[in-house]
Amino acid sequence: MPALPPPIADERAGLREYLAAQQYAFHAIAFGLTDEQARSTPSVSALSIGGLIKHVTHCQRGWMERVAAAPELCESDRRPMEDQADEYGDEFVVREDETLADILAAFQRQNDETLRLLESVDLGAAVPIPQHVPWFPKDVPAWSVRWVFFHMIEELARHAGQGDIVRESIDGATLYELVAGLEGWPATEWLTPFTPAEV
Repeated sequence: MPALPPPIADERAGLREYLAAQQYAFHAIAFGLTDEQARSTPSVSALSIGGLIKHVTHCQRGWMERVAAAPELCESDRRPMEDQADEYGDEFVVREDETLADILAAFQRQNDETLRLLESVDLGAAVPIPQHVPWFPKDVPAWSVRWVFFHMIEELARHAGQGDIVRESIDGATLYELVAGLEGWPATEWLTPFTPAEV
């Protein structure tokens, strides 16, 4: 995938291409990392590349469950807030038995499902807002599917930006050189593609 989304013809294509671009950023951010590096927390925060990817996988899954269930509440939104909060904390932790390859594979499966739903759903359909979630509005009964997909782009972009900082803290690599290395771009006087270290 090039570093920028292609030209778009309509709203659905725009949502698809910008969503896919933000999804792809995480593959670039993770490019060339070992499992140990993917679970490391080299900055002042507790975030790791693997943990961020696990979180955005879960985040997309939750929102797509809402889209698929609309106009009804999805099953996961019917659970007590305490259960949801416990699960949320675990999303950011990469266990010793988890590999980066497995985390990326689960992420890509969810990416594919997110994009599949985007192609088939009514963008104007109502997605009910769970009223027991503290950070959701209480004066709005529903979002549209369109709103959900715009929110997904926002959510992925925010966490990809965090991932950029974490990755640069690991080995100094930045996004364009990572994309160039991942896609095999030729070296130029202004950009040297990232090359993973020999293991």
